[in-house]
Amino acid sequence: MAAIGIDAGSTTCKLVAVDPDGAIMSSVLEPTEPRVELQVQRMLDAIRAKQGADSSVPTIATGYGRKLIKEATRNLTEITCHARGVFRDLGRAGTLIDIGGQDSKVIQIGPDGRPIDFMMNDKCAAGTGRFLEYTAARLGVSVPELGARALCTAREEPISSTCTVFAESEIISLIARGAEPDAILRGLHRSLVGRVVSMARSVGVVAPLMLSGGVAKNEAVRKMIAEATVEEVVLPGEPQLMGAYGAALLGIS
Repeated sequence: MAAIGIDAGSTTCKLVAVDPDGAIMSSVLEPTEPRVELQVQRMLDAIRAKQGADSSVPTIATGYGRKLIKEATRNLTEITCHARGVFRDLGRAGTLIDIGGQDSKVIQIGPDGRPIDFMMNDKCAAGTGRFLEYTAARLGVSVPELGARALCTAREEPISSTCTVFAESEIISLIARGAEPDAILRGLHRSLVGRVVSMARSVGVVAPLMLSGGVAKNEAVRKMIAEATVEEVVLPGEPQLMGAYGAALLGIS
């Protein structure tokens, strides 16, 4: 084992161990706990024991909780780590959209795998996975089925507010009026996609359009982004692991 990457995200905590060639040897993904530093220590102990490694292996941390990880050799920004992980996985430059639990990012990746430009929304939850989770709970829908439910109807209830608080009020009003839940979900997805596509256009859409983060698994998000940008949308093998993978790769570079 040559390096370990840690992505201490707001929703999930990910660890990836790589060999000297940068191939993934082992990975772990768990829901983030309140004491993320203790959680990461436990996950590190487990992955080291599994690979027969000790604390001398370089350990690179990223994500919102990266500065809490005392065992980290270095901590790096999510922008740098996601760009490197996705570039290594897909082998292509282009525009990356990463939709996480508490923020969304658009990164233009250059031919060497480094970020050329980026834009980040970490001020409002309306363009993030957390907002999808909130609405899923309101409607009694599980997160994994959100995308399929949004695509199973032709009806759409527009969510016009770009502020989370006002958008939540709109959704509550729609529910009270008896609006079709799937139509609400379709409108919600359209609203989220509109925000991230606007960011992508500001940074510059360079094909292919790549997605990472847990929301990349949502089929409605993928379809609507492709429709809005008229671009091919591609996913790495494990979209949620790309931050941790990139961190590990930077630990051996």
